[in-house]
Formats: sequence, structure tokens, C-alpha cells
Amino acid sequence: MSLANSVTRGRKTKVNSIGLDKSAYRGRPSTMCSGCGHDSISSQIIRAAFELGLKSETIIKLSGIGCSSKSPAYFLNRAFGFNAVHGRMPSVATGAVLANRALCAIGISGDGDTGNIGLGQFKHLIRRNTPMVYVVENNGVYGLTKGQSSATADRGQAAKYYPRNELPPIDLCFEAIIGGCGFVARSFAGDSKQVLSLLKAAFNYDGTALLDLISPCVTFNNLPESSKSYDWVRDNAVPLHDISYVPPREELSVDYDPGETTTVELHDGSLIMLKKLDQDYDPEDRAAAVKLLEASSSDEALITGLLYYNPELPNVMKMENLVDIPLAHLPVEDLRPSPESLKSIMDGMRP
Repeated sequence: MSLANSVTRGRKTKVNSIGLDKSAYRGRPSTMCSGCGHDSISSQIIRAAFELGLKSETIIKLSGIGCSSKSPAYFLNRAFGFNAVHGRMPSVATGAVLANRALCAIGISGDGDTGNIGLGQFKHLIRRNTPMVYVVENNGVYGLTKGQSSATADRGQAAKYYPRNELPPIDLCFEAIIGGCGFVARSFAGDSKQVLSLLKAAFNYDGTALLDLISPCVTFNNLPESSKSYDWVRDNAVPLHDISYVPPREELSVDYDPGETTTVELHDGSLIMLKKLDQDYDPEDRAAAVKLLEASSSDEALITGLLYYNPELPNVMKMENLVDIPLAHLPVEDLRPSPESLKSIMDGMRP
């Protein structure tokens, strides 16, 4: 990736590989509560799109209902967007990319939007391996409707205005891996470096890339004992590796010894460099990822990083044998069967 300088009204500004400065990727002013983790995530999406040189006009932003689903208004204001019914964003996303495979899809959801009403939709999106970046802004509550516990809330969590939660939490990364997702990662909204690297990698994955981002709700769920609070995450986060994203057009350069890193090559030739920290971990080992998530749940630790990666999974385009030209760009005569072909089909059904 190359960021050059240009002079705008007498001052130097950085422009990316397609000649745009960072302001071209911003959205409207946020209406989130001050300190909300969702705004940090929006900032990293803006930065990732800018540094990757993405064309906003080829991006579609999708969301459901909830605080998280307001986020797309705050980034990439030149992109397409669709705010769907609660929990139904995956169906809209699948239809959009099937109709126009030239679109780069990013879906922003919440723990309630994905883990409660939208869990079935989420699982089927993964089954199809719909090519998109799927970001869950996970805070354990329904913030927009005043703080009820969501499906990812801790057992025993006492909400500000609602009874104690007695149900065990759903681990969305676990659900994704079991469901067959080929790119599963978890991070914390406050870890901008890790979130940025994971977003860049996710944008270059040719399938569903799930990012479960713990994003504290400062209004309804920021008590120190909550696993979705700033204090708890800072005390209990355990990074698997130090992550760096290396675009294909940059010369590969690393500053640590061989044997201490895992290199993951993405579909376009870009790389994720994973510097091992405390654990000898292979992100392409599915069984190890499941075991790690189970252990971290028992240990009350938040494991962050690239949990699982599988580059071999065919996406829905390949499974449906779609033509290379986006369906939305094909002329009507190529999409509609001719009268002769329909007659032939009907004749073949006659006794």
C-alpha cells in the first residue's frame, strides 16, 4: 500500500493509492454515547478502507437494528447502504452479492441482532460462505432499547434496569467455527492496531469473515465485573499473536526470527504475519480453535486475534456456478429464458 502526500489549500495531506485522502471515507457525525466502542470500530473501518485504497462506490454497507446498526452511517458516506429488518441483514447481504458480485460487502451487526433474533440467519450465511466482512459490535446488551441482556451476556449479569441474567452466553466465534466459517477473529474495540490488521485481512478474504469485536456499552454495561466492560477486557485479554497485514504490492519485511511467526496468505497474495506470543498456535487448526475457545470460557479469559482461517472453502458464487459478469450487469435477454426453451421444458413435463 502506498500513501503519498498532496497539497490541499496550502497544507500537505496524505492520499492513498487511488488518490483519495482519508476524509473521503468518513461518514456523518456519530450520535453514539460518548466513549462507545462502536465509534472506535467505525474509525478503524475508515482507516482500513483508506489504507487499502478501496473504492467506496464498490462497497455496500449492510445492517439490521440496534445501536450497532446505526454505525454504517458514520463511515464510507459514498458507499451504498441498506438498513434491514432486525436480524435479517444476512439474507439481504446474500441477495446483494449474488446479484452483483462486484460489490464488496461489509455487514455491521450487534450481539442481539446476530445472537438472538438473527442467529438462524447468521448460521445460514456462514453455510453459504457469502463473501463479506461480518462485524459484530458485541456489548452484551440491547443498548438501543435500554439495556436488556442479549444472548452474549454473562451468566449472572445484572443489567441497569433489568433482572439478573441466568442463561449461559452464546460464543459467536464458537458458533461460527462450528458452522463452517473460514475466517473467525475476535478483538477489542480499544485495541486499534489489532482491529485494523484484522479488518484489512477480512476485506481480502474470499468468503464470510467474522470479526467479533467486544465493544463496551458505556451507558448500560460497563461495570468492572462484566466481560464486555473496558476494565474487565483490559485485565483479562490474552492476545494469541501480534498481527501485521502485508499488502501484495509491498516488499515483505519482518523484524523477528524465523520460527516465531506464522504467515497466512490471503486470496489476493497479501499476507497476515502472526508473531507468536505466549502460545504455540496454528490458526488453520479447526480443532485447536474450538479447544481454545472452550478453555478460555472456563478460564474467564478473552482470547483475541485470528482464531481460525481456512482458505480452501468455496464461496456461494462458486457453489452456485455463477458467471463472472455480475448478474445485475447482464442484459435481460441473457437472464430471461427464451419462449422456445420454456416450451421445451413444459413439453418435457407432459405425460
